[in-house]
Amino acid sequence: MRPDAWHLTEDLDDFLAGSGEFLRSRPALHTQQLTVLEKLRTRGPSEQADQATLFGRLERAGRVEATFYRLPSRGLAPTALTPDQADTLAARLVDRGYTLPYVTADEDTATVFAEAWRRHTGVTPAFRTRLHLYRLGTLTPQEPFPEGAGRLAGEQDHGQVVHWCREFAAAVDEVLPDSWADTRFADKHFTFWETPDGTPVSIAGATARIGGMVRVDPVYTPAHLRGRGYAGAVTAEVTRAALATGATDVVLFTDPGNPTSNALYQRLGYVRITDWAVYDFPAAPPH
Repeated sequence: MRPDAWHLTEDLDDFLAGSGEFLRSRPALHTQQLTVLEKLRTRGPSEQADQATLFGRLERAGRVEATFYRLPSRGLAPTALTPDQADTLAARLVDRGYTLPYVTADEDTATVFAEAWRRHTGVTPAFRTRLHLYRLGTLTPQEPFPEGAGRLAGEQDHGQVVHWCREFAAAVDEVLPDSWADTRFADKHFTFWETPDGTPVSIAGATARIGGMVRVDPVYTPAHLRGRGYAGAVTAEVTRAALATGATDVVLFTDPGNPTSNALYQRLGYVRITDWAVYDFPAAPPH
């Protein structure tokens, strides 16, 4: 495979015109690409200094086989790659003078790209984290159901939404930007589970439907309210809402180290379809 089979561009419209159908063909596995590209499409590409978002697609005989994006000063996010495809992409990026702080992708792809990057740059990758990716099979709400009801969060709930999202991020060791608008939660729709007296006790977010896919994220219940079924109830509520919009793929990520949440989502009908991984590429020390 020739390295020039990778077509690189900074033009989002050009990239979507050539790659949109491919990305929508596997919406569950392409959840990361679909959501980020939709955010770029609606809010505009993020520019930082002289950098722009880089997009790429791999074509063979006029057929798209893989894609990637790289936000300014951020890592590489490719779709599934074979070892050969990862190697040619790493070679192309190095030849063009690009640096990468990390790669995030399905675990097989992240692993083969990290090794390819090591070969072409001499940088030793460092494994950062692994996630499970689940896709809804058949929704099976828990029984017994906790008392209360779901309620879509409105403008008047913004403070509570922000507060709980920041608590969630702190609990999973995620550092959020100071500006809410720059967080990965700002464009999502949120639902509360409330007790019969109207007290919010749990929250779940969801993306808009993109290519038939909705991703549930985050799901959070304050520590003192856990163990009462609230997380399962609010997850079922946002899942139903996603299906009602016509979503064909409802997905979510989980922490493999949290057996409680993994068991919960499985009981609700979510099925694990792959693992996700992130490898960091430490900067070379100065000479």
